[in-house]
Amino acid sequence: MGFWSTIARLAVRRVDAAECAECPPGLPGQDPAFTTAVTALGAKLAKADGRADAAEFAVFAEVFQPEAGAERDVRRLYNLARQTTQGYESYARRLAKRYRNCPQLLEDVVDGLFHIAAADGVGSPEEFVYLERVSGLFGVSPMVFRRIRATHFGPEADDPYVVLGVAPDVSDAELQAARRRLLAETHPDKVRARGLPHEFVEVFTAKAAAINAAFDAAMAERRQFAGQLA
Repeated sequence: MGFWSTIARLAVRRVDAAECAECPPGLPGQDPAFTTAVTALGAKLAKADGRADAAEFAVFAEVFQPEAGAERDVRRLYNLARQTTQGYESYARRLAKRYRNCPQLLEDVVDGLFHIAAADGVGSPEEFVYLERVSGLFGVSPMVFRRIRATHFGPEADDPYVVLGVAPDVSDAELQAARRRLLAETHPDKVRARGLPHEFVEVFTAKAAAINAAFDAAMAERRQFAGQLA
């Protein structure tokens, strides 16, 4: 069974049937429009960092396994699409429109593309720009995108969610709870109760400031995203 047949079966089990009521019939791997768009997006991702060689098709085929009998056509389309990154947005929009009622499936596409980008162990700035743009066209939130990126490449050191120790797509209430929990551990009384020297109070005062700054940054980002959706 191909990759897309597998994730589609998983998606059916975890998505409310009503949510995908208007999705094209059958499995994505059996939908020529789906196969064409995903192949083009994978090929153009390979070109995004300026390098596109035959070995990258093997990585693509490992993730987005062509259905039996379609390998030659998929390879032909891949080789054609990887000549330039131009046109990738139209493929992303087409896929987003066709599967707009299956957001988890679109998220799986982003996950698969990240796997390709991570195959050489290093993601280029051009690849991240490409992936972020595709993700945005799919309607994937910045918080979910950040979680997917961290899954494949690890979190960035200055990410406010790293400071708060939570995933980027937790609820506001969970974010607030994480902040309170961390601040409680930095309270001067607790620092002294642990027997630490007086000088450590200053260390934890700075840590508390970093926690508050991270929380404020995360909430500002969420308000901005909510405003864009309004």
